[in-house]
Amino acid sequence: MKRLIYSLSCFMIAGTFIACGGAKKTDGGNTEAETKEVSLSYSPSLKAEETDSLKFQVDKDGYIVIFNGKDFTGWRGYGKDKVPGKWTIDEGAIKFSGTGGGEAQEADGGDIIFAHKFKNFALSLEWKVAKGSNSGIFYLAQEVTSTDKDGNERTEPIYISSPEYQVLDNENHVDALAGVDGNRKSASLYDMIPAKPQNSKPFGEWNTAEIIVSKGTVFHKQNGETVVEYHLWTPQWTELLQKSKFSEEKWPLAFELLNNLGGPNREGYIGLQDHGDDVWFRNIRVKVMD
Repeated sequence: MKRLIYSLSCFMIAGTFIACGGAKKTDGGNTEAETKEVSLSYSPSLKAEETDSLKFQVDKDGYIVIFNGKDFTGWRGYGKDKVPGKWTIDEGAIKFSGTGGGEAQEADGGDIIFAHKFKNFALSLEWKVAKGSNSGIFYLAQEVTSTDKDGNERTEPIYISSPEYQVLDNENHVDALAGVDGNRKSASLYDMIPAKPQNSKPFGEWNTAEIIVSKGTVFHKQNGETVVEYHLWTPQWTELLQKSKFSEEKWPLAFELLNNLGGPNREGYIGLQDHGDDVWFRNIRVKVMD
């Protein structure tokens, strides 16, 4: 992507300066690799252009570490200029502290996004939920506003412009029994394609999730297995939407946005959902495949 600029940073090891452009052998003969960083453009608020630039580490596998385990660098609330207070850092993980009141009902709640748009990528992370919890992972999301009949502008929910990788306690949340053929269980393409095999771990245990988007082909992986595959911007995709809660008849705006997912550039934000329940996310990494 044009907004992506890779750079290398120099650093000190045991008091030794490691020059950029090459590795350095230690006294023991081992080679120390350089620390790699990537500069990502950043959108600081709703409707703001990606003008600011922030640096993130690139790990040995070529993934950009978009959550450093310490703070919310690069993250903000969906439609907001800061992270809402219900989201905190808890032992190296992003945590949402729910009250059981339902989706985004708290004034200091709401969904959050990593405020750089990705196009073709692999997203890897871990998640766990408390008993009976519900959440989700969004991708290719847009920040959408609309105007009511009185001329007042409002921010539409993130899920009308984004597919959702469901995050759920399958054994203790009613959503597991809703939908069709289990298409609201964890790792499913929410309300459209069930995750099969369904291999999630119980509440309180960490699950691994991976979402791969490559030129319209999308995979959901859960705990190392591919559980969902589908193809965007195809008749199959339109048919899936028409059979879901986002159909043209039931929700015209959502249908229009999702059927043209990612807008003209076919790119969007990664987001984490406030569904009113306790949930944790950690080790959040993205490999750009443009």
